[in-house]
Amino acid sequence: MRPETAIGLLADSARLRVFSAVVLGAATPPEAARAAGTSPREAATALRRLRAGGLLEEADGRLRVPEGAFEASAREASAREASAREPQPGSPAEEFRTGDPRRDALLHHYVRDGRLTSLPGPLQRRREVLRHLALNSFEPGRRYPEPEVNEVLRDWAGRARTDHVALRRYLIELNLLDRQDSVYWLRDDIWADFHV
Repeated sequence: MRPETAIGLLADSARLRVFSAVVLGAATPPEAARAAGTSPREAATALRRLRAGGLLEEADGRLRVPEGAFEASAREASAREASAREPQPGSPAEEFRTGDPRRDALLHHYVRDGRLTSLPGPLQRRREVLRHLALNSFEPGRRYPEPEVNEVLRDWAGRARTDHVALRRYLIELNLLDRQDSVYWLRDDIWADFHV
């Protein structure tokens, strides 16, 4: 049974009271009507709907809740919820997949189509965005001459309100890249986990 079906059946106050009466031990329609405080006709209508919906059954002349009625609904709801949490194509989580929803949201805000849209003001957020840029632009252990670094950073800075020279300076200042004699490389500790 779909969770929406169970919720819909129990959304009516008379059906909810009759269902509760059966759960609490009412075994016949007259007992359910009395315990629920409804008329026999109202109880009969509620019981018919609850049986048709699969929330109640009658066995050996006694009303009862089918075993596992809610477990199946809970499993289905849980499976749908897990499926909804899976990244959808084109979603921020699909694009970045860092495993951290806050980090994915931050990157989605400042990075579009592999380009910076702007840089965050707060230092830790700026560092996280630039860390993403560095990890997606430079290979560990490889040395890059300054003209090559400039070319990569020009591509990133295309839509941002900053230029490649500022990006290069930030990458050095934030200890994401190292530099010596106009040669740049990723720092070994760039893999450390930063927090937004």
